[in-house]
Amino acid sequence: MNAPYDGDRGQGADGAGSSGGPPMPPGPGQVPPTPDPYLQTAYDHDPYRSQDLSVQDPVAEALYDRAAHPPPPPGTYQQPQPLYQQPPAAQYAPDPRIWAQTPPPEPDGPSRYLPYGDDPVTTQFVGVDDLVSQASQDHEQPDAFAHLFRDQEGPAGPSPVPAEPEPAPAPAPPKSGGRASGLLKSSAVMAAGTLVSRLTGFVRSLVITAALGAALLGDSFTIAYTLPTMIYILTVGGGLNSVFVPQLVRSMKDDEDGGEAYANRLLTLVMVALGVIVAIAVFAAPWLIHMMSPTIAGDAAANSVAVTFARYCLPTIFFMGVHVVMGQILNARGRFGAMMWTPVLNNIVMIFTFGMFIWVYGTSAESQMGVQTIPPEGVRLLGIGTLLGLVVQALAMVPYLREAGFRFRPRFDWKGHGLGKTIKLAKWTVLFVLANQAGVLVVTQLATSAGKLSGKDGTGILAYSNAQLIWGMPQAIITVSVMAALLPRISRAAHDDDPGAVRDDISQGLRNSAVAIVPVAFMFLALGLPMCTLLYASAGTEAARSMGFILMAFGLGLIPYSVQYVVLRGFYAYEDTRTPFYNTVIVAAVNAAASALCYVVLPAQWAVVGMAASYGLAYAVGVGIAWRRLRNRLGGDLDGAHVVRTYARLCLAAIPAAVLGGGVGFAVLLGLGEGAFGSLVALICGGAVLLGIFFVAAKRMRIEEINGMVGMVRGRLGR
Repeated sequence: MNAPYDGDRGQGADGAGSSGGPPMPPGPGQVPPTPDPYLQTAYDHDPYRSQDLSVQDPVAEALYDRAAHPPPPPGTYQQPQPLYQQPPAAQYAPDPRIWAQTPPPEPDGPSRYLPYGDDPVTTQFVGVDDLVSQASQDHEQPDAFAHLFRDQEGPAGPSPVPAEPEPAPAPAPPKSGGRASGLLKSSAVMAAGTLVSRLTGFVRSLVITAALGAALLGDSFTIAYTLPTMIYILTVGGGLNSVFVPQLVRSMKDDEDGGEAYANRLLTLVMVALGVIVAIAVFAAPWLIHMMSPTIAGDAAANSVAVTFARYCLPTIFFMGVHVVMGQILNARGRFGAMMWTPVLNNIVMIFTFGMFIWVYGTSAESQMGVQTIPPEGVRLLGIGTLLGLVVQALAMVPYLREAGFRFRPRFDWKGHGLGKTIKLAKWTVLFVLANQAGVLVVTQLATSAGKLSGKDGTGILAYSNAQLIWGMPQAIITVSVMAALLPRISRAAHDDDPGAVRDDISQGLRNSAVAIVPVAFMFLALGLPMCTLLYASAGTEAARSMGFILMAFGLGLIPYSVQYVVLRGFYAYEDTRTPFYNTVIVAAVNAAASALCYVVLPAQWAVVGMAASYGLAYAVGVGIAWRRLRNRLGGDLDGAHVVRTYARLCLAAIPAAVLGGGVGFAVLLGLGEGAFGSLVALICGGAVLLGIFFVAAKRMRIEEINGMVGMVRGRLGR
């Protein structure tokens, strides 16, 4: 009567209650009822009774055996720890070297680290679009009051499964400078190697001129020394230099082995082809000398010396080709330095060889050695040294290839592996260099003849080659280095059909190279005379002055020559070798025609000077044609306004600088003479005035490429 009402005790899911007794088991086909955590009896799931029944049942208290289950001894009871407490005070003061460290750089791209925490779970959806896209997904929400009944689960209940710790977020990749910094880094490595290579090559030219002079003996060696290069370029050199880089890049991207099999087939094919070419060329050396210079072939003594030199030099064709193929394999793998640095070894070997010749026989001015008086031992010494230099240069590439993971294994399965397409593309490049070398051949014949007719030193092909070597150094150091790093990237953009990226890269290459090419071209025009009288003083004042005038005539042609080189790389990226061929035919025809006109019209001692000016004129004509064709290829946009504006402003800054700098240099030469000391002072003073005025004028014009270069230099210097 006084018992509490428990009519709802033990209700099931169907609402039928039972006044007492155990619940009835479900019948067949019935689903057992789900216990409701909010409606439970007062004694079910009692956590205290399940742990120790004797403390809750006074009837069974007397039956509890304390001997079998003794209570814990006094003093062992642990006081509960407070849930919240202050952290213990640090023993030492905070170290500013730890808490004041520079934070790590942010990763590239959208960062997952937000100001209010770096937990990806809490910062995963931060945008409206993400919230809307997640709104339709059903997620089971946990019971908000489940923690109130967690302590009522007995030992027989399901044990909680420990959650697996989330993996630590991957460390952010180091921040890089992107495409521009990678390009600058690659260009800097190649520019440094090319600079050292060109400088040692220039020293090699000085030593050769000092040993053999600038007369007929020097011309004979020059003909024999340039003959292997011409044959190499005419046969396989053009295709290797321009066509095979895009092909190697594609094979690395598409082939399963990363293009290694393709590179082995290509290297094997080139070695076999070059071996055959060398054998034929050595046998036909007399005919080749006659083709290069009928003037030298008509002189018995000069022809004998030239043929002997040629037979020592012609095997270098094989090692040239091997070196270039290895270098292109490394370039395709992003290793640009080896191809630029290994030619230094060739130059060192040749410098040592000609230095020994000078040590034994003396300089040309001292011995007055000519084609009739040079001993056979001297010819043999120079020939072996020249060949050994190219051998060392080619073998030096092997360690770089092994470091890059490439192992050469001869492969003769050339058919059906893409080499046919490459050779088909290379045929137009061979015709390209054939047209180019045809112009060189005409100039060589005319310059050799003019030098013999004038009867003066420094008016033949050796003077022309020496001046062209100085003139081409900025092109090789700056433009070639920039485009060697850009060419694989341009090839990928062309392969992905992205004309905008091709246009931007070509525009960047043109404008970045113009910052140095334009002032150097005007410097050659203003200070070419003191440059050559200083560098080639060992050949005599007359020969050095003639070389200086030739260098001045070359001067401004450096600008269109550099632009032509960059623009043609756009066609090669699209595997279009036919257009560069037609363009080069025009350039070679203009160069040959203008050079022949200079040979006929000008006096013999000035004919080679006119030929040097004709060289730049021919490339100016070629640039206009190539520019228009590439612009049409890229959809009518080559960033022409930006590029032309940059070149025009650079030229406007360089004109007053060249006038004032050249005037200072000429005045110093008049006062101190054309000796080595006077030439050095004239070059230093004139060059300082020219560069200073150019820099100030370019800064006032706010040429962005100049400002970018200055900022990069200051960043390197830490200022």
